[in-house]
Amino acid sequence: MTGAPDPAGIVERVLRGERRAVARAVSLVEEGSRGEAGARVLREITAGLAPAAGRARIVGLTGPPGVGKSTTTAALVAAVRGRGESVAVLAVDPSSPFTGGALLGDRVRMQQHATDPGVFIRSMASRGRLGGLSWAAPHALRVLDAAGFDTVLVETVGVGQAEVEIAAHADTTVVLCAPGMGDGVQAAKAGVLEIADVFAVNKADREGARAVVRDLRQMIAQAERGPGEWRPPIVSTVASAGEGVGELLDRLDRHAEHLRGSGELERRRRARARGEVESIVLAALRERLADVHGHAGLDRAAAEVAAGGDPYSAADALLSMGTWAMPSSVNSGPHGSKPNER
Repeated sequence: MTGAPDPAGIVERVLRGERRAVARAVSLVEEGSRGEAGARVLREITAGLAPAAGRARIVGLTGPPGVGKSTTTAALVAAVRGRGESVAVLAVDPSSPFTGGALLGDRVRMQQHATDPGVFIRSMASRGRLGGLSWAAPHALRVLDAAGFDTVLVETVGVGQAEVEIAAHADTTVVLCAPGMGDGVQAAKAGVLEIADVFAVNKADREGARAVVRDLRQMIAQAERGPGEWRPPIVSTVASAGEGVGELLDRLDRHAEHLRGSGELERRRRARARGEVESIVLAALRERLADVHGHAGLDRAAAEVAAGGDPYSAADALLSMGTWAMPSSVNSGPHGSKPNER
């Protein structure tokens, strides 16, 4: 696949499940912010794949560095494959400060699955996003979903207290904890506890694991939940030995049943679509602001505010000078894809 990309051809091959086309499509959505041509390709790929998306189960795995996310992900891949289902992994790595590319390369740690035709593993650079996900992750998830994978596992960067963004992109969020890392539930301080659908206390063969489980149970008990609301279970695992992984997968299955039966799955996916559309609109407005007023207009407004002016009045003045009605199709900005509600 050389030369200018052929979005229609790539979409056709992705829908057939061709792995090289899937890899190419993910690369193209990563490059979607690079110029008008990239945004146009991203839009065409998104529009072509959108009708086929919405079938895969998307599971996010998050937690502080060193908790064993990659090991747990690899163990879950083996468990899912053990029952004959296909699985894709999107491992979001910290960006290299020199190249901007993925730094850790989780694929190296999942080599046992590299030759399995039912597994697709891709590392993606976070490019400085503090939420633990790359801006391109939602588009990449759509590619993997449309390609026909039964389960998509998303492993976040591992930046600890900032990793709450995953809940906006996953159907089920697994928060991993481990003993020997200070406060076993320190992530709760930044809201990570609240996003958990399932807790996994990994490295449960180490001293202090029971204390982590106890602390988590106390935190869960303090949370207010209405009748019929999901109560996050706690699973103890030793992912490196495969212990507890079957139980973890069972809890994921139970949560999936709860989501479907309660209508929560549809609500979450609508919220996900709303967030995606909002990001596209805001990106387009930012770009339009630059096109209409240029840096000079913004610089003048900034100078007025810095000199004691009212920032709201400055913003109103800029808005009143331009035409801000959104076109029927939005195709600008780093999220330049067709709005789609899954």
